[in-house]
Amino acid sequence: MATLNFGGVEEEVTTREEFPLERARQVLKDETVAVLGYGVQGPAQALNLRDNDIRVLVGQKPGGKTWEKALKDGWVPGETLFPLEEAAERGTVVQYLISDAGQKLMWPQIKPHLRAGDALYFSHGFAIVYNDQTGVVPPEYVDVMLVAPKGSGTSVRANFLNGSGINSSYAVEQDYTGRAVERTLALGIAIGSGYLFPTTFAKEVHSDLMGERGVLMGALAGLMEAQYNTLRRHGHSPSEAFNETVEELTQSLIRLVAQNGMDWMYANCSTTAQRGALDWRHEFRKVTEPVFERLYQCVLSGEETRTVLRANSAADYKEKLTAELEAMGNSEMWQTGKVVRSLRPENWKQ
Repeated sequence: MATLNFGGVEEEVTTREEFPLERARQVLKDETVAVLGYGVQGPAQALNLRDNDIRVLVGQKPGGKTWEKALKDGWVPGETLFPLEEAAERGTVVQYLISDAGQKLMWPQIKPHLRAGDALYFSHGFAIVYNDQTGVVPPEYVDVMLVAPKGSGTSVRANFLNGSGINSSYAVEQDYTGRAVERTLALGIAIGSGYLFPTTFAKEVHSDLMGERGVLMGALAGLMEAQYNTLRRHGHSPSEAFNETVEELTQSLIRLVAQNGMDWMYANCSTTAQRGALDWRHEFRKVTEPVFERLYQCVLSGEETRTVLRANSAADYKEKLTAELEAMGNSEMWQTGKVVRSLRPENWKQ
């Protein structure tokens, strides 16, 4: 491990220098990794493992779009593609990557296939931390570990293919074999993590649920909608409102933040923009911090997870989700965005 200074706080991280891919291959040479679920994280992690010469197979419910996707990605029924229970039986590392609601539903069928010395792997602490709601309590004779990429499965795969990686947190909840940490780090490197930083199952799920509902998705969408709607109320055109709310952020400013930090982005904007942003950021922080605190308390109490499990377990969940996403996509704001994106130079000939 390497010790780095993060804003005055020293933390330990693991990079490919301390734990190279060849070492990961040696640690995993006698393992069969069974990736259960081929929806969001499953495809990326399974494909990256396969490309890194790790013995891997996929477990997925036969039929349906995800099974077809696995077939298109080259997984072979009866060889590297199996129903969930059979895949769990064949694996020595069981990557439990179906949805959180699905993990609750399938656990009684998966648990009997875990043998002494197997590893039970998660990419989210949900099922373990909130096991009073999910019923997921691993047997004492397996390693229980977590590698949580800080990005969507799509990004995990895309970054791997372009030679970079998505940073991941990792944790060990139960070390039956005495090798759980090494197995976890090996899997983290093998799925293509940029670097790995330690956490706990509880801290991972608390920060993850907070981030998704906050800055990463929920707050981001809400702030964009609020600014767009305000500009429209005051007579600005849809194109102008969208460009000043979304397009300039995604196509210019956030890229500067990604390159070298928020201060770098500010330094590369006009003095007028700098002064206004420096002043108004305090106003937005004061207004939103109580909302973030309320959100965090909802996560800690289990209120958020109860909502997720109740909604995602409903028979009509997919239909309701589709309706909500269609309402967002069909709104004036995002219909405007569709036209604006089509006018980007790289899209002119498409």
